[in-house]
Amino acid sequence: MWHRFRGSTAPRALNWFNVQTYDLIVIGSGPAGQRAAIQGSKMGKRVALIERREVVGGVCVNTGTIPSKTFREAVLHLSGYHYQNIYGVNYRVKEKISMSDLAFRVQHVVKTEVDVIQAQLSRNNVELITGIATFIDPHTMRVASSSGVQTYGADFFVIATGTKPADSAKVPINGRNIIDSDQVLEMPEIPKSMIVVGGGVIGVEYTCMFAALGVRVILVEKRPRLLEFADSEMVEALSYNLRDHRVTMRLNEEVESVEETPDGKVTANLESKKKLSGDALLFAVGRQGNVVELNLEAAGVQADARGRIKVNAEYRTEQPHIFAVGDVIGFPSLASVSMEQGRIAAAGAFGKVVVSNPASYPYGIYTIPEISFTGKTEEQLTDEDVPYEVGVAYYREIARGQIRGDTTGRLKLIFHRETKQVLGVHVIGEGASELLHIGQAVMILGGTVEYFIDTVFNYPTLAECYKAAAFNGLNKLAQQ
Repeated sequence: MWHRFRGSTAPRALNWFNVQTYDLIVIGSGPAGQRAAIQGSKMGKRVALIERREVVGGVCVNTGTIPSKTFREAVLHLSGYHYQNIYGVNYRVKEKISMSDLAFRVQHVVKTEVDVIQAQLSRNNVELITGIATFIDPHTMRVASSSGVQTYGADFFVIATGTKPADSAKVPINGRNIIDSDQVLEMPEIPKSMIVVGGGVIGVEYTCMFAALGVRVILVEKRPRLLEFADSEMVEALSYNLRDHRVTMRLNEEVESVEETPDGKVTANLESKKKLSGDALLFAVGRQGNVVELNLEAAGVQADARGRIKVNAEYRTEQPHIFAVGDVIGFPSLASVSMEQGRIAAAGAFGKVVVSNPASYPYGIYTIPEISFTGKTEEQLTDEDVPYEVGVAYYREIARGQIRGDTTGRLKLIFHRETKQVLGVHVIGEGASELLHIGQAVMILGGTVEYFIDTVFNYPTLAECYKAAAFNGLNKLAQQ
């Protein structure tokens, strides 16, 4: 390794006796970075993980995925949402819910997750370095921290720096009543009304949470529908549920300007000349890659205007020894997929082949109710001229759905009309992200819809939806 560092990529003025060297350096300790570092260590390599925060976990654990999903669970519990179908719409576990009530649970989970990650890194002999990393050249980094500046070199690098909320000159974020998605838990109180700008995953998830708390939400999205990458039937069901909870959706609309009024409220002026007013505004339109401080030019790597780094199928950048994984490379920006990307990149750096099929990756959207899916949508199969049939099961027809009080959920199986092979699974309803994995396993193993007919599921469970959906789909074929 040492001789490779002394090659042509090293600057002549650099004193190599002051450089700490590793086989692999990973920048960022979110899901992608964690898995990359641990994979490298498990292959017997010397690995360092650089994290700019004082705590590990990245955006996922500290401000993004884990806090928002824990926030959601706290909302569902304290609002009594799951039981309102049984005990009435006025049922509450706690009558007056405060931000501190919600933050209490979040802080507990975040602390535990940070401890778990630190233990995993330590157990796998990954050296943790705190500070801001900057490339000096393609094989060398400088890390600045409160204790000074140190230089590090490595054969391979994995960039896993994640993203931050995108900003806009039209929206003056103030951290109080005009906020981005990283600042939700910093709100002093739950507003009575809220404007959410952005109908992507983050915007729709928070719309659902605040609506469940009784907040009057106005959702603004410039596209004609929410969550365009998801199955249209599932999105329609979600939209119906949002309207049922008094959410106003302004689709095909774009914000022209946002201002705070003298009485402390927020006004959003739309390009269509509409004016929207609320106690608070959440700006959730896209995210920007965290690449500014990396000095990618010195490493011979480029990022686009949104800070996304282009990679090939092996997650290599223009520099074959520098990989990029996770949200910083763009879609799908899922923690689960980022973990897999980190593992694949580190394994590939040291010559290990990892088999993974992105076409079978699951998507989990933690709206209320949840949406989860894998495989193809009806729209995609129609465009590809694939002959398919659909079977649907409704939670309200399944005993467990009635027991749980979820009568809005449904499960859709999409299968090939001739081979009966499962092509896609789409679920909306509580527990959707867990329930999906049964169908995912069958699909990955090349199973047919008949598997669900011949399999006995525990009773009463939501898993019975698979059998009901399979019967529904095959009955449609039999009647044709």
